[in-house]
Amino acid sequence: MTGTKLLKGISYLCVSFFTIVCILPFLLILSASFSTESVISREGFGLFPKEFTFAAYSWVFRYPKMILGSYGVTITMTVCGTGLGLFLIAMTGYALQRPDFLFRNILSFFIYFTTLFSAGMAPTYIWVSRYLHLKGSYMAVFLQLLMTPWLIILMKNFARSVPFEITESGKMDGAGDFTIFRVLIFPMLKPALATVGLFLALGYWNEWYQSSLYLGSSVAYKPLQYYLYNIINTANALKGSVAGANVSITALPSNTLKMATAVVATGPIVFLYPFVQKYFITGISIGAVKG
Repeated sequence: MTGTKLLKGISYLCVSFFTIVCILPFLLILSASFSTESVISREGFGLFPKEFTFAAYSWVFRYPKMILGSYGVTITMTVCGTGLGLFLIAMTGYALQRPDFLFRNILSFFIYFTTLFSAGMAPTYIWVSRYLHLKGSYMAVFLQLLMTPWLIILMKNFARSVPFEITESGKMDGAGDFTIFRVLIFPMLKPALATVGLFLALGYWNEWYQSSLYLGSSVAYKPLQYYLYNIINTANALKGSVAGANVSITALPSNTLKMATAVVATGPIVFLYPFVQKYFITGISIGAVKG
């Protein structure tokens, strides 16, 4: 009994220490975002704000309509893309593991092949912009993040844990394939759905590179990460343009602005993760163990 309590105490101590180590960088980011640029340049970062100010956030929110529009675009793409992507990936993974599906091995090979080799950026850009005519459309970003080979493989491996007898029992009751999937199989995939859903949501939420390639200035509201990226570039360009002038460079936000954009961008996702953590760990474990 004493040994068990000692082991639990050591385990709690180690977990608590690891938690503190993980939290400290976020505290540094939050503290720096509320500090002045001059004190950061002079004294460096700290766990508590130095010369408390909202200057960095005033730069981020100086055009409220634009940032709210960017939030709206990103939230819409994240919610719709995650929901639709989950459904398509779940159906694909379920179909590929069914032993009565004739072409499952061939299709699985093609999906796995794309994880090893890709066409590259130039052919993809030509395909999307010239042949699909999606340049300047949100769909150019939305469709490319909808499904990924790795998530399909993860879902397929998890779907193997669902007994095939459930599918056969549904057929004996006269249910079609889609009804079997929707009523019997889909509810049993909750851990994998939470895992894949989190990856999809993070992919949509953190996306900025595809937006810079296909959207640019052709849309009224840019996705959040791309909008924040442009704010940082604008501030850095302004800081470089006033070098040598009578304006103090340390008065213009640079490091503090980066920290403020990090807080604005990561806040919603940080609050989302605790709700899916239990399923996320289960889904990763099963998807990784099964071959």
